[in-house]
Amino acid sequence: MRVLKRATIVVATTGMAGGLLLAAAAGASAQAITKAPTPFISNFSNVSTLASTVPDNGDLNPYGTVVVPRSRGLLQKGDVLVSNFNNGSNEQGTGTTIVEISPSGAVAPFAQISAASVPACTGGVGLTTALSVLSSGWVIVGSLPTADGTSATAQAGCLIVLDSHGNVRETFAGHGINGPWDMTALDAGSLAELFVTNVLNGTVAASPNVVNGGTVLRLLLVIAGNQPPRLVAVTKIGSGFAERTDPAALVVGPTGAGLAADGTLYVADTVNSRIAAIPNAVLRLTSAGTGSTVSKGKALNGPLGLAIAPGGDILTVNGLDGNIVETTPSGKQVATFTLDDTPVPGLDNGNGTLFGLAVVPGGTGVYFVDDGSNTLNLFS
Repeated sequence: MRVLKRATIVVATTGMAGGLLLAAAAGASAQAITKAPTPFISNFSNVSTLASTVPDNGDLNPYGTVVVPRSRGLLQKGDVLVSNFNNGSNEQGTGTTIVEISPSGAVAPFAQISAASVPACTGGVGLTTALSVLSSGWVIVGSLPTADGTSATAQAGCLIVLDSHGNVRETFAGHGINGPWDMTALDAGSLAELFVTNVLNGTVAASPNVVNGGTVLRLLLVIAGNQPPRLVAVTKIGSGFAERTDPAALVVGPTGAGLAADGTLYVADTVNSRIAAIPNAVLRLTSAGTGSTVSKGKALNGPLGLAIAPGGDILTVNGLDGNIVETTPSGKQVATFTLDDTPVPGLDNGNGTLFGLAVVPGGTGVYFVDDGSNTLNLFS
């Protein structure tokens, strides 16, 4: 484990490094400068299944969903990586696989991660929604493992770094990483920032009660050649988010994260059916607490996955019904569409079956996983 000094944090997150990352944020979301005249998702009306996410070992419960930005190794530009949270016996926090799915629906295994390959990962392997791919070919995935699929045995886990061939090359543990649940990344080539939500800060001890311990961490990585990314700074930029154990989802807490062009990080505050905003997330050196409330309630119903749409609106998928919701940065909920209308007793639609989502390159649709059917789907 590396010791990260305060001086390193201050230097690494200001000056040239901070400028590069802020420029990357603006560049990555350049299309957000001009607001679309109509809601993004109002352009779409069709939901189709691309492929099953179940690999040869039978892993279930797809969570993380991310589009590959550049072809390297096994990674093909435009393909979608999906991480699985459950094993073939459907025990939560025991999934070990990432599959790669092409836009045409072709499926290939990308990685199967053994506990022996990540000895620093407290508790083993249970891959979460925290999944990012950098243009340099590095894949980072979160692990919140359990021994038997129950929250009583949930442990802190880690972030696992894989190369473009699916080989484990590094593990980030400690430094406040405690049940990494979701993640987004800002990629500037030789520098990258990971924004990671964490849901195990006192959650198991307080079970089944709500505890306000959820955090958002920013990890600064330096990337050079074929060497694994080097972690040089960790900053807590969000704290005090509500979290609790849940038999259907293992843990409910701050989930989806999306970075806007102006450096604001939007977070799905699942317990409170709220979208939170953390300002200056790229450069800030202190916690913004639970951030400001962008929107709460109404169509937001236990939001889980979150992504930024072309035009800058915030897309979320609900865990308590089968809907996708589009919300403006000013907080207006401008569009809703039902992605999963599977009837479940006591709920309108779905039952926590929608987790990760990602905008299709070019803005022609939205990819999303459905862990009820164990599929990757397209909303277009």
